[in-house]
Amino acid sequence: MSTYKVNQTITLAFSLLLLLLLPSISLATSPDDCGIQTEGICHNKPKALRLKIIAIAAILIASMIGVCLPLVTKSVPALHPDRNLFVVVKAFASGVILATGYMHVLPDSFNDLQSPCLPENPWHKFPFTTFIAMLSAVCTLMVDSLMLTFYNRNKKGSSDIGAVVSSESPMEFHGHGHGHCHGGAMEVVGHDIEESKKVALRRNRVIAQVLELGIVVHSVVIGLGMGASQNLCMIRPLVAALCFHQLFEGMGLGGCILQAEYGLKMKSILVFFFSVTTPFGIALGIALSNVYRDGSPTALIVVGVLNASSAGLLNYTALVDLLSADFLGPRLQGNVRLQMIAFVAVLLGVGGMSLMAKWA
Repeated sequence: MSTYKVNQTITLAFSLLLLLLLPSISLATSPDDCGIQTEGICHNKPKALRLKIIAIAAILIASMIGVCLPLVTKSVPALHPDRNLFVVVKAFASGVILATGYMHVLPDSFNDLQSPCLPENPWHKFPFTTFIAMLSAVCTLMVDSLMLTFYNRNKKGSSDIGAVVSSESPMEFHGHGHGHCHGGAMEVVGHDIEESKKVALRRNRVIAQVLELGIVVHSVVIGLGMGASQNLCMIRPLVAALCFHQLFEGMGLGGCILQAEYGLKMKSILVFFFSVTTPFGIALGIALSNVYRDGSPTALIVVGVLNASSAGLLNYTALVDLLSADFLGPRLQGNVRLQMIAFVAVLLGVGGMSLMAKWA
C-alpha cells in the first residue's frame, strides 16, 4: 500500500467519523432544563452573531499566519531548522500544544462527561474521560507505528542491498587488499547515513499528519460550541484566546510540516485544513444554533468523547513526538545552554496557554 493511499484512508475515515457524529450533536435536544440556554444580560443573538462573524475572520487570519510563518521564513537563516532559534521557537509551540491538551481540551471533557445532565449510571460511576484519553494515546501510538511501517516498507529492498554489500566486504578484503575493503566499508557507512536521514524524514511526516489530526478534531468541536452560543460574556474573551491559541499552535504544526519537507500540494492541504477547521466549526454552530443544545445529553456525550480523544492524541504527540524527540536528541543533549533555553521556552508556552484557560 502506497503512502498516498494510507493518508487517503486515514483522512476518509476521520471525515466519515465527523459526518456520523455531527448530525447527532446538532439534532440533540432535551425535554428538561439541560437542553435550554438560559437568558440574561449576556445573551444577545444579533450582537453575538456579529462577534462570531468577526471571530471567523480573526481566527482564520491568525491560523494562517501561525502555520505559514515557519514555512515562509525558511529562507531566513536564523529560522532555518538547523539553527538554535528554530529549536527554541518549536519548544515554545510544543508547550502550547501540550497545554492545549491538558488545560483546555481535557477539562472540557471532564465537564461534559460528568455533567449533572447525564445519568448517574454509568457516567458518574466511571472515569470515562481519562479512560478514553488513555485509549486515544495508545491508538495514536499504534497509528504512529503502523504509518511509519508503511513508509519504510517500500524501502525494504534498498535495506537488503545494504546488508548484501556489508556481508560481501570481508570477502573483498581477502581478495583485493586493504584499499578495496576500506572503500566498501565507506559505501556501507554512507548508505547507513543516507538511510537514517530518510527514516527521520518519514518519521517527521508521520508526526505532522498525526498532529494535524488531533488539532482538527478539537478545533471543530471548539468552533461548534462557540458558533452555537449566544453568550456575549463567553464569546468576547474566547475570540482573543482562540486567536492566541491558533497562532502558536499553528507555529508548532508549521514547524513539523517544514521538517517533513512536503511538496507544495501536501503543504497546501495541511495548511488549508488547519486554517479553516475552527472557522468552519463556528459557521456550522451558527447554522445549527436553532437546534443545537450544548447541555443536552447527546451533545454532552459526543463532544465529551471527542474532546477526550483529542486530548489523548495531543498529549501523546506533544510529549513523545515533539518534546521527547527534541530534548533526548543529540542536538540538545550536546548543548546544555540551548537545552535550558528550550526548557524555559516550553514553560512559557505552557504558562501562556494555561492563563488562556481562564477565558477559553
